[in-house]
Amino acid sequence: MIPYAVIKTGGRQYRVSPGDSLSVEKIDGKAGDVVALDEVLMIGGSQVLIGQPTVAGAKVSVVIERQYRGEKILVFKKKRRHKYRNMRGHRSELTRLFVSEIASSAGHFKAETKANVYDSDRYAAKKAAAKEERASAKASGEATVEKKAAAPKKKKPSTGAKKSAAKKKAPSKKAKK
Repeated sequence: MIPYAVIKTGGRQYRVSPGDSLSVEKIDGKAGDVVALDEVLMIGGSQVLIGQPTVAGAKVSVVIERQYRGEKILVFKKKRRHKYRNMRGHRSELTRLFVSEIASSAGHFKAETKANVYDSDRYAAKKAAAKEERASAKASGEATVEKKAAAPKKKKPSTGAKKSAAKKKAPSKKAKK
């Protein structure tokens, strides 16, 4: 039986197992920091421990993989016939967590894999090195490796006869003398 725990953070409950990654409301810390979550509501597996409200002495160790912002959510309010419209948007601050260990009186369960920590400095250095490499290749006259071009758009099949570009003029109605 796979060990799991039900934890509470940010006002929500999550069922986690060692090796899981999940996004929760922002938790203070930097990428790579290890945080202990003490609000463990239940531990399951071969032996089930249910807390009242939390399991005594149980904790879940998590590694912060990344601090980021979620997708933008648009909120639109309108009152018809009153010329009232209000549009607002917000992006939630989120933290990506990797569950590394579940510890309790029932036992310690560790993850078999490691956290994939997002290091912004490493990615910025990688991006700068690639940009420099492209610049040096361009200066030396070598062919540069470019991004893939978008696939050509497919033409829609015509649904009927083509319309003529210029319409014929109708004969004017002049009175004949």
